[in-house]
Amino acid sequence: MGLEIQFDFSTTQRIIFGWGALDKLPSIISKFGTRAFLIYSKSVPAVTKIENIFNELQIKWHAFTAYGEPTDKVINQVTAEARDYNCDFVVSIGGGSVIDTGKAVSALLTNEGDLLDYLEVVGKGMPIKNLPKPYIAIPATAGTGSEVTRNAVIKITNKKVKVSMRNPWLLPSVALVDPQLTVSVPPKITASTGMDAFTQVIEPYVSRFSNQLVDLYCKEGIEKAAKSLLKAYEYGDNQEARTNMAWVSLLGGLSLANAKLGAVHGFAGPIGGMFKAPHGTICASLLPSVIEVNVRALREREPQNQKVARFEEIAKIITQDSHAKIRDGIEWIKKLKDKLHIPQLLEFNIHKRDFSEIISKSKRSSSMKGNPITLTDGELWEILEMAL
Repeated sequence: MGLEIQFDFSTTQRIIFGWGALDKLPSIISKFGTRAFLIYSKSVPAVTKIENIFNELQIKWHAFTAYGEPTDKVINQVTAEARDYNCDFVVSIGGGSVIDTGKAVSALLTNEGDLLDYLEVVGKGMPIKNLPKPYIAIPATAGTGSEVTRNAVIKITNKKVKVSMRNPWLLPSVALVDPQLTVSVPPKITASTGMDAFTQVIEPYVSRFSNQLVDLYCKEGIEKAAKSLLKAYEYGDNQEARTNMAWVSLLGGLSLANAKLGAVHGFAGPIGGMFKAPHGTICASLLPSVIEVNVRALREREPQNQKVARFEEIAKIITQDSHAKIRDGIEWIKKLKDKLHIPQLLEFNIHKRDFSEIISKSKRSSSMKGNPITLTDGELWEILEMAL
């Protein structure tokens, strides 16, 4: 009997990937209507090109400039503007925060009620009943893979926590991934977003919800990230490195949407809600200690768990050494983090006095459910302590 393969996999209706893919936008948007609502990061030069495309196609448009991470207040403001404009479809271009803003807005435009009605943890977690407005997601960084995920991460201002609006219908109508757009991303952001992308192909591979299709994406992504992230950081105009990292980001999004993540992202949401620290920087700081504590916990409590072998396989892939052990992989990641000049958590005013609150919030996160083993409070504390 052959290997039994079973999985449930969902993704965006259409994915367009490639250097210069933005040139295909006119043929994509022509079928969605005549009134567009554009959400963009101010730092993205390609916004002008999109506006010109709208004008050439005689599509009326209204734009909203997004700053920083989406908060509940911002989402409500943008939704009100889009509703008043009576748009036919939504387009977002920028980093993961901008893409997530577009997801939430496109859904709220067609569903009654308040944002909090649809949020996890702090809200009612109600299902989205109506299909969102058509939505085109155009990432301008190589990090979150949000263009192919089914959730939007939103910071709740008065609670200092990040939570998700989550539903398969949040998957964009079109994900247009053009690696050329990432050439203008400065090294510091390339490093942070790149480590997020790297983490998002590692965690689903060792997740308790991993499956055969996700495994293929993760192994490809781990190899490409190990070879290309530092090169993209040091040589921002390197087409191969930028394309590879955009590919890693996309693979990570596909993977996490179908196999969840783990303790790194379980911690990253609460920490990002409590402190002004870049998401990818948080992930990079936590990744080595999460691997170390996970492996020890698996060996002590679940010695037959095959995830340990996967951690060892990751080490071999990233070091390009067939004899590498897990400790070699952890040290390799630490060295990469140093080469990318990524700071420790302590530099963001995170201290041991904050650990209890961080741990309490992280245990309720969706990502923590994907961790290969349930960690004790003591183990979670140790991870944070090692990452300071």
